Amino acid sequence: MSGHWVVFDYGEVICSRTTAIPGLAARLGVAAEEFEPAYWRHRDAYDRGASDLEYWRAIGDSVGVSVDESTSADLTAMDIAGWSRVEPATLAVLEGLAEAGAALALLSNAPVSFARFAERQPWSRHFRELLFSGDAGIAKPDREIFDLLVARLGVDPGDCFFLDDRQSNVDAARAAGLRAERWLGPGHLPVR
Repeated sequence: MSGHWVVFDYGEVICSRTTAIPGLAARLGVAAEEFEPAYWRHRDAYDRGASDLEYWRAIGDSVGVSVDESTSADLTAMDIAGWSRVEPATLAVLEGLAEAGAALALLSNAPVSFARFAERQPWSRHFRELLFSGDAGIAKPDREIFDLLVARLGVDPGDCFFLDDRQSNVDAARAAGLRAERWLGPGHLPVR
């Protein structure tokens, strides 16, 4: 497998979907039904490098709540916790691949604050390369982030097998020359 990489997404692949939205909404004093659309609407800018305060203020503006630095810090901590519940079965897959000598990389759309948290987690040791969109200022499904990944790994795009829960990201990876499949869970891992 020398020269071949298995590249994982993080959200809803290594971790389960966040359950923090009701608590985040409550922290701002608004209904979850009002909060959630704003949470997702402003997420892309956050994943592309917007600061924590910029993100939470954008949401606050959308729902009519003022957000100061203290509130932003609380929301950031709650949000990170919400995305930190790793899937034990997926961790077992990562451990097995790493023990078998597979070269593993992570390509995640994630804000800078989450990237710093993730780098300190035990599961991150399985990856030889961690690439977070917030650090790069570009995000999936943009071709540029796949080109950056391949350049960092020093391989041809076809030497990377990419797994992501979103079909749009899989399609973009394929368009950039990577082999890619949609993640359907650890029991459906297509071995390449």
